[in-house]
Amino acid sequence: MPTPSDHNPQSEAELHPSDQSVSINSPDLEGSQPLVAHDSPEKNRRAAENPWIEGLKTIGLSAVLAFGIRQIVAEARYIPSESMLPTLEVNDRLIVEKISYRFNDPQRGDIVVFWPTERLKQENPSLKDAFIKRVIGLPGETLEVQGGRVYVNGQPLRENYIAAEPEYQWGPEVVPEDSYLVLGDNRNNSYDSHFWGYVPRENIIGRAAVRFWPPGRVGELG
Repeated sequence: MPTPSDHNPQSEAELHPSDQSVSINSPDLEGSQPLVAHDSPEKNRRAAENPWIEGLKTIGLSAVLAFGIRQIVAEARYIPSESMLPTLEVNDRLIVEKISYRFNDPQRGDIVVFWPTERLKQENPSLKDAFIKRVIGLPGETLEVQGGRVYVNGQPLRENYIAAEPEYQWGPEVVPEDSYLVLGDNRNNSYDSHFWGYVPRENIIGRAAVRFWPPGRVGELG
């Protein structure tokens, strides 16, 4: 994060009392030394007397920054189930970025993390954990699952990321406005939209962008 500064290390300003004009002298680069901030003896004494207070301030600021980053920019998540096999395995660790969907809508193929829908919470009031699935149907599209294929507006969807062809039949249905149809890549072992319906746009937390654990499987997701 850029840090504002009132001092320009590339030049020094010298104020002349006679005419209050300012002249710029180039610094001696060969003889330059690290900058040291000199505080008053009283301020140094207070800092030495209150190291715990300074430490608490630092911890508090760090906590606020971490909270802000988690709420606005990105957060880490882990995979607890097999519903997204083979793309995501149990205990994979992911970075979920939250910036993209502030400016753009989710796209087909995005792997999204979202809060349980109202229907899900009605069926299971204790359900609080976020879900992770792949966006398959966009608002206004007609979706159906027939003969082991997903059809979007009557056209078969090419999917090279699923564990196996779906063994169920579903639809056709039109995806509501501001909602998305999401399915797990492990189609026959995924509790997803073909059970409980659509995900409202407002429920989406962010996009699973990167897997950072385990080391052998680090990389972008798509």
